[in-house]
Amino acid sequence: MSMSANAAGAMTASSFLRRHWVWLAMLALMLVLPWAFYDHDRGRHSGFAVTLLSEMALMSIFALSYNMLMGQAGLLSFGHAVLFGVGAFFVAHTLNFIKASGLPIPVELMPLVGGIGGLVCGVITGYVATKQRATAFAMITLGVGELLTAAALMFMTFFGGEGGITTNRAIDTSILGIAYTKPIQVYYLLVFWAMIAAVLMYLQTQTPLGRMANATRDNFERTQFVGYDPQVIRYWQYILSGFFAGIAGGMYCLVYEIVTFDTLAAVKSANALLATYIGGAIGFIGPIMGAVLVVGMQSGISLYTSSWLLYLGVIFILMVIYAPGGLLGLIAMHIPIARMGRLGELAVPYARVFVPTLIMTVGFVLFVELATHQTINAAQGKKFSLLGFAPNPGGTVVWVAAIVAMIAGALWLRHAGRGFMAKWNALMEDAKAQGIVV
Repeated sequence: MSMSANAAGAMTASSFLRRHWVWLAMLALMLVLPWAFYDHDRGRHSGFAVTLLSEMALMSIFALSYNMLMGQAGLLSFGHAVLFGVGAFFVAHTLNFIKASGLPIPVELMPLVGGIGGLVCGVITGYVATKQRATAFAMITLGVGELLTAAALMFMTFFGGEGGITTNRAIDTSILGIAYTKPIQVYYLLVFWAMIAAVLMYLQTQTPLGRMANATRDNFERTQFVGYDPQVIRYWQYILSGFFAGIAGGMYCLVYEIVTFDTLAAVKSANALLATYIGGAIGFIGPIMGAVLVVGMQSGISLYTSSWLLYLGVIFILMVIYAPGGLLGLIAMHIPIARMGRLGELAVPYARVFVPTLIMTVGFVLFVELATHQTINAAQGKKFSLLGFAPNPGGTVVWVAAIVAMIAGALWLRHAGRGFMAKWNALMEDAKAQGIVV
């Protein structure tokens, strides 16, 4: 009997690992990554690396909450940051109130307070926005976003004007007895809430509301025919999206200990849109992938170039044109070929397009950096340098080299791309013949 119970337990554990290995791998990665940047000489973690990882965690939740609208319900929002920002302001005021009154509310619950703030904002703004859909919904959310951004500069009591609201997360009310004075402590609190929020958002996609949100996205009229009110579905989906966006806002407040009107602005909404679309709105993991890329470019690449936003814009345009499914869509496209066991046949075609792509990219980056230096950096007295090389930015040779690399790389890529597509189409035809689909 004991052996049978042990075997059943082993099978259950094995089944659990197979079904949830992606979640477990993500959790393990988030827990281990900060230690890759540990300074053993000083005995502390890299402040920049921990803050970067914290930003990725909160942006992932923000992007996933945005995908509850765009990916699941087909609602393009241009003002999603209002839900994020209001949640952040709720947490800032709550922390200040606890500090002043001495109420024993633990700091570990602050992201939940942000979620309540985002939910309240969703109830109010969603009632108006979700009465429409498609373009009208997008325009209403844009108007709401601009309205609250302007209000943040006028209503000083709640929003604090241009200076925003400052706070202190070290309020000595921790359940675990942690002061949260160190970034690594805050990071692990964020990991805890990020996993909870991500799991809950994933489970929500399996609920009747999540299924009907998909139905309103795919066939608006049929949803009405089967007896559901699409406006009610949109409204509840918007409210829940606001709750999780507010959790991300609460996490933001804990990381930076200041909340300004920028958290409500269109730029923050654009970040959620970019992360979701680039990562791929077609699946749950896509927005997380996009969030990592966007934050990496904002906080990492921006250290080396002031043109990082231009590169991000180019990536977004290329995704819209050539990969509307995002990074996740690109991966999914390879699944039928992988199921046939013939993925290795793409190694040579990919190598043939990689070389001209690299040449074209190097030429484009060189051209952009030269132009940026001549128009901005030179006036600031900075010296031109790219990946350790310091050519003369005023010389003709380097400009010609950049232009030639771009043109030659593009022409070569066009030629190599034809061969790649021929091989790709042949493999996909074989997959269809065998009845293998994504």
